[in-house]
Amino acid sequence: MRPRSLQPIARAGAPMLKVGCCAYSYRDYLVGAPPRMTVEGFLDTCAEIGCDGVELTAYYFPAPLTPSYLLRVARRCFLLGLEITGTAVGNNFALPPGPERSAQLNLVRLWLDISAELGAPCLRVFAGPVPHGGAHRGRRWVIECLEECAPYAAERGVMLALVILGGVVGTPSEILYILQRVPQEWVALKLDTGNFDSADPYADLEACAPYAVSTHVKTEIRREGMAEPADMARIAQLLANAGYRGYLNLEYEGDADAMTAVPPAIQAMRAAVQQPFNRHGT
Repeated sequence: MRPRSLQPIARAGAPMLKVGCCAYSYRDYLVGAPPRMTVEGFLDTCAEIGCDGVELTAYYFPAPLTPSYLLRVARRCFLLGLEITGTAVGNNFALPPGPERSAQLNLVRLWLDISAELGAPCLRVFAGPVPHGGAHRGRRWVIECLEECAPYAAERGVMLALVILGGVVGTPSEILYILQRVPQEWVALKLDTGNFDSADPYADLEACAPYAVSTHVKTEIRREGMAEPADMARIAQLLANAGYRGYLNLEYEGDADAMTAVPPAIQAMRAAVQQPFNRHGT
């Protein structure tokens, strides 16, 4: 697990920021028996509120999940003019070798297959909670799992996007430690603007932005345990400074009803990405 040189993602062209929405934003509607909203209904809603793309979360697909259903979802996205920006799975890689880890690896491989069928370019993966062996040991296990999954990700043409979500990966230094030790061609960073909790979360975002292939945007950020409204324009500028070309997917986690809260958040993001950017601004 010798560290490799970690280079920012090289991109041609000027920054390009597009607006999407995560299915998780409508989680209260997408669960239940039956759910109040289907995946197809989520797609229609995203088209109606002006999204360019969608991120599809594993939890909300019907079971059994058939190839014909995946093709219908992909077709509907195409007809609605929505890009499938990625998928997301709820795995845990902070596990020692054994049956539990094998099951998690198989889950991620399954969702690499599903992502490829959908035409999704990346799959959001978790690191995992701190195990009994401690955070450092947990990070080493995450590295082992990513190294094992990366060849299959390459075979399927789907990038693994590791997100910061606390547990063994809660700071820029912790996620960059992992990325320095895994195959970087098919493993990269999923930026999440709401998952830092430090004295300067915008500095944390700035430190991670050059390595991000996809981004979740929250309506709030956390500063040393206290929530405050996210500065969408500042977030967009930080990404532009890093030369980012890709999606900002809203992952709404507020208490207000998503039907009323998500549309204005999407419009605020739209305004932020349409501002003129100063590549040297802050």
